Amino acid sequence: MIKRIAQTAGFSGLLAALLLTLMQSFWVSPLILQAETYEKSEPVAPVHEHAAGTAAHSHDAEAWEPEDGWQRVASTTGGNLVVAVGFALMLAGLYTLRAPTKTSQGLLWGLAGYATFVLAPTLGLPPELPGTAAADLASRQMWWIGTAASTAVGLALIAFSHNWLMKLLGVAILAVPHVIGAPQPQVHSMLAPEALEAQFKIASQLTNVAFWLALGLISAWLFRRKSAGQYHA
Repeated sequence: MIKRIAQTAGFSGLLAALLLTLMQSFWVSPLILQAETYEKSEPVAPVHEHAAGTAAHSHDAEAWEPEDGWQRVASTTGGNLVVAVGFALMLAGLYTLRAPTKTSQGLLWGLAGYATFVLAPTLGLPPELPGTAAADLASRQMWWIGTAASTAVGLALIAFSHNWLMKLLGVAILAVPHVIGAPQPQVHSMLAPEALEAQFKIASQLTNVAFWLALGLISAWLFRRKSAGQYHA
């Protein structure tokens, strides 16, 4: 069982990570690079503030960052691979509790993962370009974790419970983090144009949808294939 989970997660995570990196390289990364030109065009100073009480942007000349080209692509690929394999391990573990009866069910698991880890959190904390003011990092991380957990529990109750009261409870749990609200900066500001930010949000959502659908579909196919092979063996 452990070998089947590891193989499913390894191969599906690798393929989904490569797909995500490819899409990001042609669509998302150019928008980030364009936004960085607005951030770097500001007068060089250790710290600058957009308004009193807002989050400050700091520039550290000695801070390392990957250069454009192979370094940036390699860093992105490595980060995507770690995340993709981690999510694939989660899906493969869930398959041991409720195995997909057909490969297409992986799409539903992928959509659930997208809703849990991307859609729900970005309703309060949308993806941000460089040079965008943001609230305290720790507060945002706590809200993100709470939102992802609430979404996972809520979706599980709605999808798997046969009791309508439990389904209603699932809907209520889904809404809790959004009723509380995500932490926001006192003053919203950004250096990049609004049109560029809008493009970035759309690109981020669509690339993540494609990633999660691919991850769910590939992992379900591999898990069923490994299960059939183990059974016939």
